[in-house]
Amino acid sequence: MKTDVVAQTFSGRKQSLIEDARRERGGGGGGNGGGAPGSPGPSRPGDGTVFEEKDGRVTVNILFALSSEKNAGFFKTGKIFETFEAKLLHVESRVGRKSKNCPSSDLEFFMRCELHCSDLDVFINSLKRVADDVRCVQEEQVPWFPRQIKDLDRCNMLITKFDPDMDQEHPVSEAARRHLRAGLQIQAVSVFRETVGDPLPTVEYTAEEASTWRKVYQQLRGVYPSLACRQFLDGLQQLEAECGYGEERIPQLRDVSAFLKERTGFQLRPVAGLLSARDFLASLAFRVFQCTQYIRHGSAPMHSPEPDCCHELLGHIPMLADKEFAQFSQEIGLASLGASDEDIEKLSTLYWFTVEFGLCKQGGAVKAYGAGLLSSYGELVYALSNEPQYKPFDPEETALQPYQDQTYQPVYFVSESFEDAKMKLRKYSANIKRPFTVRYDPFTCSVEVLDQPSKIQNALSQMREDLKTLHSALEKLGSS
Repeated sequence: MKTDVVAQTFSGRKQSLIEDARRERGGGGGGNGGGAPGSPGPSRPGDGTVFEEKDGRVTVNILFALSSEKNAGFFKTGKIFETFEAKLLHVESRVGRKSKNCPSSDLEFFMRCELHCSDLDVFINSLKRVADDVRCVQEEQVPWFPRQIKDLDRCNMLITKFDPDMDQEHPVSEAARRHLRAGLQIQAVSVFRETVGDPLPTVEYTAEEASTWRKVYQQLRGVYPSLACRQFLDGLQQLEAECGYGEERIPQLRDVSAFLKERTGFQLRPVAGLLSARDFLASLAFRVFQCTQYIRHGSAPMHSPEPDCCHELLGHIPMLADKEFAQFSQEIGLASLGASDEDIEKLSTLYWFTVEFGLCKQGGAVKAYGAGLLSSYGELVYALSNEPQYKPFDPEETALQPYQDQTYQPVYFVSESFEDAKMKLRKYSANIKRPFTVRYDPFTCSVEVLDQPSKIQNALSQMREDLKTLHSALEKLGSS
């Protein structure tokens, strides 16, 4: 959440996904929930060729070539595997490519095998006697990521949790406030288990908290018509008509989540604070938005050092009710699955300058669609004044743009439209280095990893069926 007053430095927390991503890259916190099960196995120190070691046995990847003069060597290599009791896990062969070490090779072999640790060096040396260009290749490790929506229970790394006791200047210090926040944290980590249909917890807000909401709502609602984008205004109007949005009460996540589910397939999950960049982005891939329930202190209604329900409910939710924007948000989440720490940082920066602080063109004018703007009166007015610099949204440039989380942004990126931003993001995501592509299955709420030809063929078959349905619909319209 951005401030509307002179920026201060608050100890004990960071405000943005970008800083979280940088911290993960530096080893300050695990992006996958602190070493969640399913992550790659350990490697031996200084040896990138061994990618798993367990019970005295190691798994290694071996690549070797056999020249036309040594075709019989294949049977000799088999004898070596048998002698060392090496268990074959995977075998591939291909026409050899000429290299400096093996200029006349006809075939190359790739084998993944398991053998005793103590035999590894002798095993490799034995292979070198009967084959050419023998080498071990490092297993390409991919960070763990959720495959099913229930796996989001493991995406709960709160690496930026704010503790009011660590900041003497912050107004939140009452024991009652800490007690409420602690209770919400317990709810946040216990809800949304495998039984996804369970109702979300209801929070009884105090009269003071309701008063804080009223002040924020009144001030922001007065400037929305002239500064917010059309999609935001449409979403807010629907929320006011159907979901209890208004000055008098703070909306409950249960009602808002049901509203979003019907319109864009997004649903809310209670969270006790700002998640790690990797965990938060991964949730978006499943159309799940991690949402806080606590509210800022009443003594500073236009200021919060961390995301609160004013930021979530007023900044994010109306935009997530728009189908195009919901798709854009999910695209960022899907691009993050299995991405490197460096790419997570870049995607976090893209999220920052779009979903949080993005501007777009509408009707010949620039409008706001970023939640950080739409929940901050001061920065919303500033961003649409003549003071800041505007740049066209270009993911390659945006991903490297320095950002500000302690004061207003000096630069904002303007999209031609959400569709244009989505297409540009897809093109950018295609260049993220992953040994696979992912595809979301809305029927099973799971992510399919397209890393085998058979999976790709199945996906294409489904697309053909969808195209047949659309073609049939066009034919019926043409004949009517």
